[in-house]
Amino acid sequence: MNKLIGFIEKGKPFFEKLSRNIYLRAIRDGFISAMPVILFSSIFLLIAYVPNIFGFTWPKHIEAAIMKPYGYTMGIVGLLVAGTTAKALTDAYNRRLESTNQINFISTMLAAICGFLFLAANPLEEGGFANAFMGTKGLLTAFLAAFVTVIIYNICVKNNVTIKMPKEVPPNISQVFKDLIPFTLVILALYGLDLLSRAVINTNVAEAIVKFFEPLFTAADGYLGITIIFGAFALFWFVGIHGPSIVEPAIAAITYANIETNFKLLQAGEHADKILTPG
Repeated sequence: MNKLIGFIEKGKPFFEKLSRNIYLRAIRDGFISAMPVILFSSIFLLIAYVPNIFGFTWPKHIEAAIMKPYGYTMGIVGLLVAGTTAKALTDAYNRRLESTNQINFISTMLAAICGFLFLAANPLEEGGFANAFMGTKGLLTAFLAAFVTVIIYNICVKNNVTIKMPKEVPPNISQVFKDLIPFTLVILALYGLDLLSRAVINTNVAEAIVKFFEPLFTAADGYLGITIIFGAFALFWFVGIHGPSIVEPAIAAITYANIETNFKLLQAGEHADKILTPG
């Protein structure tokens, strides 16, 4: 035990640096920004399924009406988190840039949301697109879209790869042209990634990511995984490091995806057996 504590104490500077990582902080702050949506949707989940414990079941048409707000909020949380994470990461980069040459967070939010759709949405033959990965299943893809978006914007703004307008042009119009090149590059990059994924593995990026991490998701929800996760919380706290700032962003996609999995199990009349959830 002393050796383990000694090892962690030696690595304390690294872990402290990790806890200040702008990408982990962006994930955390992105989730915090989306928390009103998550809390609001949870109310309807409780109304719909808590009565089942006492032997009462809503008629199907009433259950569908109760769950509509859930589907229209939690059902698109991946899309929303793409935008909120991009905003949080933009703020982090702006603190490193000159005050006169900042990244427009509204533009990065829009670009991340559009880019997320390229990575996560499958077109339907009758028009529109499928929403299977708009919710918690698309969270890892949301992080990818947000990170790629802000990195490209930062490169463009930092190196002045933008369209500059004369000073006489109103600032809001000038900002539109300043954002045009980075926005275009983001969409082309993420669309290119989508085309590559479909050409090589015949599926969209979101589904490929879910399949790749599926063994990790399964392992994390077992006794060993939960022991490691909460053991890491305790160990980091023990050596004076804020454990949640390191561990929670790393497992966020798993915990929020488990909410949706439990919901589907309840809908099917089965026992919700996913233990690792937020809170």
